[in-house]
Amino acid sequence: MSSTGSGALESMTAEEARRIIIKPYITEKAFNLIEGQNMIVFIVDRHATKKNIKAALKTLYETEAQKVNTLRSIRGKKAIVKFAAEEGARDLATTLGLV
Repeated sequence: MSSTGSGALESMTAEEARRIIIKPYITEKAFNLIEGQNMIVFIVDRHATKKNIKAALKTLYETEAQKVNTLRSIRGKKAIVKFAAEEGARDLATTLGLV
């Protein structure tokens, strides 16, 4: 992760983005978020900021995140991402093979 300036976020490499977004987190509750609220849950790097997570999603999956909420749990830091596109979560989940 580079500096926190906005220029660094725009030029994020795919390798940096893969270090931030570790993997999708799928449970029954997370699946319900995909279906009902256009959200996906990811396990992310514990030092990742909300801006870093948004930029990483744009770099890796070419999709716009509308809102990012983060929380820490036993499994690591989670990011709950709401997408700007109407079916953004479902489309990304299909691409990732989650649905």
